[in-house]
Amino acid sequence: MLSSTNARLATARRLTSRKDRRETGRFLAEGAQAVREALLAGAVVEVFATAEAMARNADLLAGVSVSEISPKDAASLSETVTPQGLVAVCTRPGSTADDVLARAPRLIVVLVEPNDPGNLGTIIRTADAAGADAVVVAGGVDPYNGKAVRASAGSLFHLPVLDGAVSDLLVGARAAGMATLAAAVDGTRSLDELIDDGSLRGDIVWLFGNEARGLPDSVRSAADETVRIPIYGSAESLNLAAAAAVCLYASARAQRPAAELDS
Repeated sequence: MLSSTNARLATARRLTSRKDRRETGRFLAEGAQAVREALLAGAVVEVFATAEAMARNADLLAGVSVSEISPKDAASLSETVTPQGLVAVCTRPGSTADDVLARAPRLIVVLVEPNDPGNLGTIIRTADAAGADAVVVAGGVDPYNGKAVRASAGSLFHLPVLDGAVSDLLVGARAAGMATLAAAVDGTRSLDELIDDGSLRGDIVWLFGNEARGLPDSVRSAADETVRIPIYGSAESLNLAAAAAVCLYASARAQRPAAELDS
């Protein structure tokens, strides 16, 4: 039994590598909230936990087959500074951009070459909260990186999170009648203008770029509009996660009749 657990632990440990995550179609979800959402989504292959974590999460793990591991082994599965002692091996969902577009989406989020997994996970969580239909990550950090999964607070299991090429998605989105808006500090249109003239009521793909470099020129030029968030104070700009939250909630509000709000 111990040798079997050690072998499965070694296999799970390899999922801290992006290459192995991609090749196996599996990833690690750490912490009670992520594991809970993974279980609800039916995405869990197996669960590892320390004795302390098992005691702390007895209700969550009731009826779940759990392999007990040491705190040292739990740390080896963690990509965070403070390991939770509870980790699930999960399967990546198989959705594609075509699958998403076939469902008549209203709001899609595209992140081009993000480099901070915490930002990425936070934006996935925000997209989920704003009712987005999917998040597409084109290059940059892996959305199934341990830090990104943890920062998503379980939202990774609530909506499709895809790898994909921006150009292919934009072609499909335009064919589906969706507008494409590129967020940029020097955008030609103000977000306030789009709110006031009703431009955000339609189906929209929001494009966000790298934290330091923004969007590549090729992506900006392919968008229908470049959009800036007005700054009313003295700050130079908003960080990526904050900017995404402002834009996504502006769209979510515009797309919903008053009767739906806060219901």
